[in-house]
Amino acid sequence: MEPPTAIIVGAGVGGVAVAARLAKKGYRVTVVEKNAEIGGRCSLLHDNGYRFDQGPSLLLMPSFFHQIFHDLDTTMSAEGITLQKCSPNYRVWFPDHDTLDLTTDLPTMKSQIEAHEGPRGFDRFLRFLIESGRHYNLSCEYVLHRNFPSLWSMLRLDLLLALPYLHAFESIYTRISRYFHSEQLRQAFTFASMYLGMSPFDAPGTYSLLQYSELAEGIWYPFGGFRTILDALAKISTRHNATYIMNTPVTSIELTPDQKSITGARLATGTLLTADIVIVNADLTYAYNHLLPQTPYSKALQRKPTSCSTISFYWGLDTTVPELQAHNVFLAKEYRASFDTIFQGNRIPEEPSFYLHVPSRIDPSASPPGTDAVVVLVPVGHLPNPSSSTVPSTISSETINTIRAKILTTLARHTKTNLTPHILSEKIETPYTWNSKYNLDRGAILGLSHSFLNVMCFRPGIRHRDIRGLFFVGASTHPGTGVPVVIGGSGITVQEVEEFMKGRKSTKGGRNRMRWMGMVFVVMVGCLVVGLVLMIRLGVEWEGLFGRNGRMGVDEL
Repeated sequence: MEPPTAIIVGAGVGGVAVAARLAKKGYRVTVVEKNAEIGGRCSLLHDNGYRFDQGPSLLLMPSFFHQIFHDLDTTMSAEGITLQKCSPNYRVWFPDHDTLDLTTDLPTMKSQIEAHEGPRGFDRFLRFLIESGRHYNLSCEYVLHRNFPSLWSMLRLDLLLALPYLHAFESIYTRISRYFHSEQLRQAFTFASMYLGMSPFDAPGTYSLLQYSELAEGIWYPFGGFRTILDALAKISTRHNATYIMNTPVTSIELTPDQKSITGARLATGTLLTADIVIVNADLTYAYNHLLPQTPYSKALQRKPTSCSTISFYWGLDTTVPELQAHNVFLAKEYRASFDTIFQGNRIPEEPSFYLHVPSRIDPSASPPGTDAVVVLVPVGHLPNPSSSTVPSTISSETINTIRAKILTTLARHTKTNLTPHILSEKIETPYTWNSKYNLDRGAILGLSHSFLNVMCFRPGIRHRDIRGLFFVGASTHPGTGVPVVIGGSGITVQEVEEFMKGRKSTKGGRNRMRWMGMVFVVMVGCLVVGLVLMIRLGVEWEGLFGRNGRMGVDEL
């Protein structure tokens, strides 16, 4: 019997992870990638002996990485991956020249927090860890490892009971403010919402799970750069006979005449690859609008809220800057205003907050001896919808120079080092280059937004709703963005593929029954949703007034 065949469009994190999982299960897998190398936003840049992580540069939620290698009957160390724990996690640089080192070392955290919050501040910090840990554990148990193909898939008793404790209707900043009184600590514990491409004043409180992972499990860095993890997964897939076709864009996903099932994928060369299933790891909004027939839904995706973009600088220095840690965050004086400019005005802030990574601080192979490789990520607004206005194809050199000057001035003020004469090499990425290199809709580096109405069943589904045999994996489908979450999502996608392949003969009848049941119970579902929202609202108000279990809230301590 011939093994089932699969085409994977795109060799980013999700595509390579799915390729490894399916190939190990015996599928004949072909991965097609438009660029010369795998990795997508996890690619590496090389320039005159310097190496830079183009996108993600810190490894969070390590259990998700260990799990996929376990599922593939191996380990990260067996595949040649060496992880180094970053200490501290970050150095946070405040505008008044104060600094804060976020770390897993509790005695160090205790002294720093009490310096800002007073003698009772550490107790509130521990209470915050309990809440954020609850967010982490509940999200892993009820959301990140499960599929939500429809509204009624959310109507599970365990999930409904967990939702009030996930604080999905309060922002991260609001939740953090219950535990920390100083503005500096509120900022230090909320900037991580940028991992989701969201403002801390908009991101649901659930996502404090990120801070929990950092503080409880630490931040890690793989020697050789973040892409070494993807290289290892790709090698595992090729050991199981997966094939990679590079430098070859896919121009369309081919369908049956009735457009109800996939038949394969058409390459830019004109070649038609046929397969039983197609999994799309390209940007989801791009795929719906450029690889599939146009529909009202594909147009609606272009209007959905999306994450921010970045202007990123990659500098090779001829010196080192000892004051900089491996990971640094420089916060703007007008913290909220800078986020409002990005997410409400969709512009570049006058004074941006930014993230700075020095891979050579933890991995000497990233730059020649006695030098530093430096990556600066400046969050900026995404590009307009192409259909809404005529936009230029690039950011002006004047804008780039202005932002570079602001970054260099900030660094000189804090480190007492003028980096300008020490920059030997420079590469730059902008919203336009993110769009052109990786087909990212509106140049949004982290896909669609993670507001409450853009997660779980409200997020584009893993299975195409109308086309049989078509699946998705990546930042804009469930469970969401971020390398560990996408890696976890690859397991859900493979489960959906396996279910489809087992039930192909009976799927049509099953779908008809589901549609009939949906029509019969639509009123009941509506009533349950209304009741759920009321329950969550009441739960938020009750906890805000009295704290959990009726005790006085932390604000009154």
